[in-house]
This record gives sequence, structure tokens and C-alpha cells, in this order.
Amino acid sequence: MKPVPVDRADLDRLVDGAHHDPHSILGAHPFEGNVTIRVLRPGARAVTVVLPNTDDAPTRVPMDHEARGVWFAVVPASEVPDYRIDVQYDADPIPSDDPYRFWPLLGELDMHLLGEGRHEELWHHLGAHVRRFDSVFGPVHGTSFSVWAPNALGVRVIGDFNYWDGTAFPMRSLGSSGVWELFIPNIGVGTRYKFQILGKDGKWRDKADPLAFATQLPPDTASVVYESTYQWGDGRWLEERAAHDPHLGPMSIYEVHLGSWRTGLDYRELAEQLTSYVSEAGFTHVEFLPVAEHPYGPSWGYQVSGYFAPSARFGSPDDFRYLVDRLHQAGIGVLIDWVPAHFPKDEWALARFDGTCLYEHPDPFRGEQPDWGTYVFDFGRREVRNFLVSNALFWLEEFHIDGLRVDAVASMLYLDYSRSAGQWTPNQYGGRENLDAVQFLQEMNATVYKRVPGVVTIAEESTAWPGVTTPTDSGGLGFGFKWNMGWMNDSLAYMQRDPIHRRFHHNDMTFSLMYAFSERFILPLSHDEVVHGKSSLIGKMPGDRWQALANLRAYLAFMWAHPGKKLLFMGGEFAQSDEWSSERGLDWWLLQFAEHEGVLRTVTDLNRAYREHPALWQRDGDVTGFEWIRADDAESNTFTWLRRDDDGNCVVAVVNLSPVPRSGVRIGLPWAGRWQEVLNTDSTHYGGSGIGNLGAVQATDEPWDGRPASAEITIPPLAGCYFASRRP
Repeated sequence: MKPVPVDRADLDRLVDGAHHDPHSILGAHPFEGNVTIRVLRPGARAVTVVLPNTDDAPTRVPMDHEARGVWFAVVPASEVPDYRIDVQYDADPIPSDDPYRFWPLLGELDMHLLGEGRHEELWHHLGAHVRRFDSVFGPVHGTSFSVWAPNALGVRVIGDFNYWDGTAFPMRSLGSSGVWELFIPNIGVGTRYKFQILGKDGKWRDKADPLAFATQLPPDTASVVYESTYQWGDGRWLEERAAHDPHLGPMSIYEVHLGSWRTGLDYRELAEQLTSYVSEAGFTHVEFLPVAEHPYGPSWGYQVSGYFAPSARFGSPDDFRYLVDRLHQAGIGVLIDWVPAHFPKDEWALARFDGTCLYEHPDPFRGEQPDWGTYVFDFGRREVRNFLVSNALFWLEEFHIDGLRVDAVASMLYLDYSRSAGQWTPNQYGGRENLDAVQFLQEMNATVYKRVPGVVTIAEESTAWPGVTTPTDSGGLGFGFKWNMGWMNDSLAYMQRDPIHRRFHHNDMTFSLMYAFSERFILPLSHDEVVHGKSSLIGKMPGDRWQALANLRAYLAFMWAHPGKKLLFMGGEFAQSDEWSSERGLDWWLLQFAEHEGVLRTVTDLNRAYREHPALWQRDGDVTGFEWIRADDAESNTFTWLRRDDDGNCVVAVVNLSPVPRSGVRIGLPWAGRWQEVLNTDSTHYGGSGIGNLGAVQATDEPWDGRPASAEITIPPLAGCYFASRRP
């Protein structure tokens, strides 16, 4: 009986890892009325094919060594039989299944969608997936591996199971898709692995799986086979989320860096402690700095290496699911920072993945980010856009995340971002806009909003790019919200001035209302404002200690009544004194002092008033929800305005950013009657001086400020007051 003939050159290419289709040689192949079985077992002393027979006793056929670890046997059979192999090295034979007797697990539709760049569930098909197949010998358990590496000459799987020697496990290329795949029996959850990729330059590169669900704990870099067994308990949350428009609801966001909120906590400990704290403080949402795996801790997660894996620093992916679930069950939404703008140059990750510029743009003027020493994704390549869009969906669908805050959008939109003349090339129309990035962002937003009702996308975009939150079908980028960086910069510049100088910069606090309704905004006081020598929030405030704390409380009251959703970085809610450091925790011991506890009480009551009064959030994006009562009182450093809800009920905000109390001040109001003082940041409960309006003021029909009614109020120093009344 003759075996299927194979050229020696093909055998050499196979063993050297440069054969695009090892399954054409290995495995079982009919030939001249028999079946040839070939296996690749370098270093074996003997290999035996084990076949079933009708007497329920397997038939054993010794294999012959052909060349360089390739073994073959010819068995009499008209069809390919089920079989196993016994491999003997130095001790007893080891029974195993042959990886090369299994069909590809990606079908023609998968290949078509991959080629078109429209495979929205990429994570179900690429990467590592635990599988089970039935056979005559019983169920076969193993893991299927697949990876996109279109320019590779060969790809192998290496890991714990083969002592990181991939010679015996070359993958096959699935045609023009650029995908390589292999099912390896008898390995499963917990197996550490990488892909060994042979580039056209003849160099082997060991690469982590771009779609790995789990990773080793950094600084180790291997991918880990993982299968979720988590049972979610947030079904009611998801139902309510899908039934409501999140852009129209209250949103008070607590921004958190998981590693330094309270040091040493894992995902499950955070699930208890963080959920309790956020609930008590009254925030509606948390936003996590990037949770995707990253090799360098001080990057805060913004240099991602494992886009489909929560960081192993705090536990397993199911542990992270538990954290999200607990927050949802407590009525708290979960947002995460997502980083599609760039990725690090670590040689074991995405960089030069198959020896070429695969994920990054090949033009260094477009493919490298000089500010951060990273590579920039090639947004014009459909497979790269597919990778990123499916990754956005992955977090929303697999981890029930409620929204993505997209980092560094401005760096994506402009070809000349952080580049001087001669360091960038214009687009085909001669402009500075990155049209590929625009198309990608539109595709991502449109796909997210189509597939996952009730979630939001948020742009960190610091320029005047038009239409960031305009729908894509109207030519916009399609984001749900945009960070209002202009408000943040102007208002912080104002607050850092001594009150005696503020009257010359009054417009810093009012200018934001000139454009507040041009986009849907979030007002951010984020982590970026309390690091790198910028000082903490309380450290920015002028005056003695009492004045600094009063300034901070008044500023937060201004922010909470200003149109736009709110975001406050951790520590700001209790006046963390030192700058934030990702290497150590917050100074929780400060809460033993009444002045810091007072700021936390202020934020808690701001959140309570915010949620209880729809006027403070219901018409955030509608000009009819805001009216200045007095915008030009620069000499007094005072600002007065009102907010309306859909039923016409009002909250009036009066913020005095001078240290001078003012009594007998008449302000115009939309109607007469009782106006309850629902918040006063000068209350002694917060550490203030206790000047106020005894809980309410009575408005009369005396016209003032162009309105039909008015009331005399007392305005405390460096304080904000809210007055609320229902429409008569």
C-alpha cells in the first residue's frame, strides 16, 4: 500500500513552519483505495495510529518515520476513519488526538464578512475558543485558535502544552482572508499561549493573541485560554436601559482609576466597596479609566495591548463581570474609557504583527503618534476598522457596559495633530482632516447605536470640530456626548484667580453658554486636571483654607446647575489635597477632618438635588431649558440663572464667587410664591459660615430683571444656592 506522495521540499517547508496549508499533508487523506495518515511529532521515538474496529477493540497501526519528525501510516479503508495516535518519547506512550483531522471552524460567511470588514462579532470567531466534538472514542475537548496575519509565511501555536515550541503545531491559512487557524485537542481553560509568526523577512515573532479574552498578569505577556461561566443578574437593568434614551436622563459620573481608588482591591472587592460608596455619594454612573490589558501601569491603561481582555491585575474576566453586575443591581451605570486612537510599540503585541505594518498605518506621518511614542491604527484598512468596531461591541455586549468614552478623538481627526510643518501629509483634497478616521468613527457610532439600544458613546474631543454629536445620517460623527473641554479650561482658569481679579474675567464663566447647545455635552473635571503639576482641585483654589474649600464647593454648585452632564474624578468629591498618583491610593484618611467630610456632603447633596429636580438635567441639550437671570454682574462675581424641566418647573441657581456676603438682593423670577432653598453650599453642614435664606424665600408680583415676579435673597460668600418651585 502506497502513501500519498509528498515532495521533500513540502515536508521541509512544513517542518520549518513555512507551509500555508499543513492540513494538505498532515491528517488523513484517501489515496488509491486506502487512507494515508501523517502526523508531525518531532522528537518521538515511536508513533502508533489507533483505529476502532467492530469488536470494540481498537486496531493499532505502527507509523513509519518519513523525515524530520513527520510520521506516516497507510490503513486499509475506503473512507477516512476516526482515529487517535499514541506517541512515545522517553516513557510510556501518550494517547492524543491529531489536530489535523478536524475541519476549519470558520465558514464561508465568516470569511466573506472578514474580507468585507463587516464581521461585527469578530470575537466569536478569532482568538482562542474552547470546543467539544463527538468521536467514536468519546468526546474530544480542545481549543480552536485563529488569527489574522495576511502577510505571514507561516504561523504556529506555542504555549504551556508544547513547552513553547511550535514545530508540531503549524496553522493553516484560510485563503485570501489572511486568517490562520488550528484546533488543538486536549487543551483548555487556563492554557497560556502565543502565536509564533514567520514574516516575509524570515524572522519569527512571538505574538500575544489580539483577541485573547484573558492574559497573564503583567509584566508577563502570554495570552490565556478563557471561557466565561458567569451568570448575570442585571436583566432588569438591561431591560430598562433599552427602553429609555440615556441622552435625556440624569448623568452624574464618578471617574475611577481601579488601581488607585483603594489600593490592593480586586474586582470583587471593588464590587462591594465601590458600589457602596458610589451609591451613598449619589452618582448615577461610574467611568473606569481603561480596563483593557496594558503592559505599562503608569500609562493608566491608555496604551492597550489586549483589547479584548480586562486587566489581569484585578482578577479574571468573570470577576470584572461581577463588578459591572453589582453596580447595575445597585442602579449605577458603567462607562469605560476606550482607546482606538493608538497602541504601544511592544514587540510581542500588535506592533508589526506579521512583520509588516498590519494594524498601524504604513506611512510614519500617519502611523506614529510622536506625543506618546505609539503607533496609530490604519483607519482606512477595513480589517482594522472591523477589529475596532467589533471590540467596541464586545465590551458593550459581553460585559454589559453602558457606554464608551472614546479617548483622544482629536488626535484621530487631524493629520497634523501635534505635528509641525513637513511632518504630515494632507488628505486627497488638500485638507488636514483624517477622512479615514472620520469614516471609522461614523461606522463605530452607527453600529453601536444600531446593535445595543440604551448605550452611549462619548468623545473626548478638544477642538471645534463641527457635528461631533450630530447623527451620522446627517453627516455628523454620531457620538452621543462630547466632553466640554472649553468649559473646563475657562472655568478652571477663572477659579484659580483671586476673587479681586475675577471681575475682569467674568466671561470665562459665561462664554460656555454661547455654544452649550451646539452639541450634547458632558462637563468634565477629569483625571487629566489633577496630575503632572496641575495640582488637585482644592489646590487650584485661591485664598486661605476656609476660602479654598468654599471656592471648591461653590464651583461644584456652578457645575451641577450648568447645562450638560457631570463628570468628577475620584478624590475631587472630598477635596483630595495632593495631586493624584496612579502609584498610590487616595488619601481617605482626610475624611476624619470635618472640612473634607463637608465637601463630600456637598457633592452628595448636589447629586441628590440633581436627581430630584429634572430641571437640572431634562433639557440639557435644549436652549429652552436655560435662561440667564443676571449674566453681567461682573463687579459682584455673581451669576444667576434658571433651569426648566419639561413641565415648566424651575430651579434657580445663584453662585457668588466673591468672598463678600450680600443681603437684600432682588432677583427676577418667573412667578410669585414660595421658592424652596434646596441647596446652599455655605451651610455649616458643609463647613460654611451658615449664611442663607432660612430654607425658602417668598416671591411677589413685583417685576424685576424683565420677569413678572421677584424675591429678595441673601447670597452667602463664595457659595452657590439653588431655589426650586413648581409651576403654578
